[in-house]
Amino acid sequence: MTTSIKRMPGWAKVVSAFVLVLVVLFAGLRLAVLPGLRDVFGTETHDNSGPALLKSIQDMSRYDAASGNFQVVVDLEKDAKYLPDAIRGTRTLYVGAGTVDAYVDLGRVGQKDVTVNDDRTSATLRLPHAALGKPALDPDHSYAVSKQRGLLDRLGDVFSDNPNDERAVQRLAARHIGDAAKDSRLTARAEENTTGMLEGLLRSLGFTDVTVVYGT
Repeated sequence: MTTSIKRMPGWAKVVSAFVLVLVVLFAGLRLAVLPGLRDVFGTETHDNSGPALLKSIQDMSRYDAASGNFQVVVDLEKDAKYLPDAIRGTRTLYVGAGTVDAYVDLGRVGQKDVTVNDDRTSATLRLPHAALGKPALDPDHSYAVSKQRGLLDRLGDVFSDNPNDERAVQRLAARHIGDAAKDSRLTARAEENTTGMLEGLLRSLGFTDVTVVYGT
């Protein structure tokens, strides 16, 4: 038994070579002569959001004296009791970057907390200790490194309105950043900066002896 191999006729080879040349030429023209051609069928982004509405205004009486920048790597894993991770379970590796402000609440300072001598050269101020604000995640520098999901979780993402929901891992990152701020010298730095600010302000008003005490 013999098998016959059909060879491409000559005219077909010529046509194929001509098409190949056209493809190469078109690609070259697209990259060199018409660089904007690739955007003809590209997608466009439109912002159809409504105007921002002012809900309320609050008077600020605190002095933001220091700000700390933090970064944490969160490894969040959720397992099912009786199912392997390949079937049901998620694991997210997330890098969270954010800031925490330290402030002194000057609104709590009353008349009794300020003592001035008769010739107005000496002043003593009693202030509350510096406190920490809420951690604020930086969306431009926070990102998910990897996401591992079981089969059932991946199927659930198909029908979910928000398959990329990262709120749980973001909350965890913010909590770790807040804990790190508590262990840092951020509040101490805020009190030092507040003292320096008040000393400079009062000395510019003629006071030569300025004392700032914290813990009222």
